[in-house]
Amino acid sequence: MAGTATNRVWTVPNLLSAARLGLALGCFLLIGREAFLPALVAFLVAAGTDWVDGWYARRFGQVSRLGRILDPLVDKVLVCGAFMLLAARPGAAIAPWMAVVVVVRELVVTAVRAEMERAGRDFSAGAAGKLKMVLQCAAVAVELARLAVPEALPWGDGTGPARALALGAVALTVWSGVEYVFKAWPVITGGDEPAERR
Repeated sequence: MAGTATNRVWTVPNLLSAARLGLALGCFLLIGREAFLPALVAFLVAAGTDWVDGWYARRFGQVSRLGRILDPLVDKVLVCGAFMLLAARPGAAIAPWMAVVVVVRELVVTAVRAEMERAGRDFSAGAAGKLKMVLQCAAVAVELARLAVPEALPWGDGTGPARALALGAVALTVWSGVEYVFKAWPVITGGDEPAERR
């Protein structure tokens, strides 16, 4: 979230992020118990609150320092956790290597974000990063749907669409990660710091 951040903690966006974290943990527990339909509902609600808290923070001036940390952190927990748990299932449309790519990218971007924030630079998500999140969530949702109600899907057992969405998400995951690193490269290498600070 871009903009001037405050030190407020108990804001509506932060409470929504905390609720999203609880929903993510509940979703993981449900996946582990193979309760895929409730897991799908929990995941969709959790993913939906990501858009709501960002909009609310900007619309009502409730951007906070905690929110700028908590919001992307919870997003990563939700997506990485879902990818890992689903990839671990035999015959999953989301392959284990896809989960590895997603997790590694998020670790790299988190490290880069920390350095950018330390340098006082804005590191808000770009278009590729936002679209990546949409495709990741779509891949998880379709995979959960095919596990929950395969007979209700209009495209067979759903493996093909889930795999296509996952591949698209992985491609954008890599692209947006490279984009973030390229954007932060001058800060990472110290190339844009004043000479007296080097």
